[in-house]
Amino acid sequence: MKKPIVIKIGGSTLGQHDTTLEDLITLQKRGDNVVVVHGGGKIITEWLSKQGAVTKFVQGERVTDKISLEVVTAVLCGLVNKQIVADLNILGGKAVGISGVDGFLLECKIGNPAQGFVGQIIRVNTNLIKIIIEAGYIPVVSSISLYSIEKIADSPSLLNVNADTAAGEIAAALGAEKLIFLTDIAGVYDKSGKVISRIDSKEVEEHITSGVASGGMIPKIRAGVKALGSVKETRIIDGRRSHALLHEFEFQQGGTTIF
Repeated sequence: MKKPIVIKIGGSTLGQHDTTLEDLITLQKRGDNVVVVHGGGKIITEWLSKQGAVTKFVQGERVTDKISLEVVTAVLCGLVNKQIVADLNILGGKAVGISGVDGFLLECKIGNPAQGFVGQIIRVNTNLIKIIIEAGYIPVVSSISLYSIEKIADSPSLLNVNADTAAGEIAAALGAEKLIFLTDIAGVYDKSGKVISRIDSKEVEEHITSGVASGGMIPKIRAGVKALGSVKETRIIDGRRSHALLHEFEFQQGGTTIF
C-alpha cells in the first residue's frame, strides 16, 4: 500500500467558502491515500455553552468532565464527523466516518487527572484504517477513544483525545508519508510575530516554556515531534488559504516544518 498522508483539520478551517474538502477529493482522485483526522473545538464549545457548561483548557487541551464528555462525543462522532463525510461524498469523493473507538483504533488511559476524562494514547490499531483505504475510501476519524485499561467505578468507557495528538499517533502508526496540520493561522510565530519556517524537534519544549508556542499550537507541535522517526515530514500550514492543501504539495510555501 502506498504510504498515506494524514491530514488534521479543525472546525476553524472549515467554512462556507473553504476548499479543503475539494482538495481532499482531488488528492484521492489522483491516487493519494488520504487519512483525515478532525477536531471540532468551536462547535463543542458552542454546545457546551448551551448546556451552561464552562470550557477550560490546559496547554491547549480541553478539560473534560462527564457532562462535557457526552457533548464532545455527540458533537465529534455525530454532527461534525457525519457532516464532513456527507460533504465529501456529495462533492464526488468516497469517504467513511469512524471514531477512535471503531476497530479499537485508539486505546487510551487517563493521562493527567486534572484534565478529567482526557485520554493518553497507549496503542493504535490501524487495521480498520487500512481496510478502508484499500477499499478506495478516505477514513475520516473523530478522536473519541476507548478507555482500555482497568477503570474506576462508574467511569465511562470512552475518553476524549485531542485531535492533534490523535493525528500524530495515527500518522506514526501508519508510517505516513506526511503529516499536515491545517490551522487558522499562518504557522508558528516567533516573539516578533514572524512565522518560524522550521522548528528543530529538540527546541519544541523550549518554545512552549518561553510562550512562543501556546494554546492549541502546543499539542500540534508535540504531536509533530512524536511522529518524527516514523513520518517523513510534518507541516503546520494555514488552512484558510484557498486550496491550501494542493498548494502544499505543489509549492510548499509558508507554514512551519518540524524536523
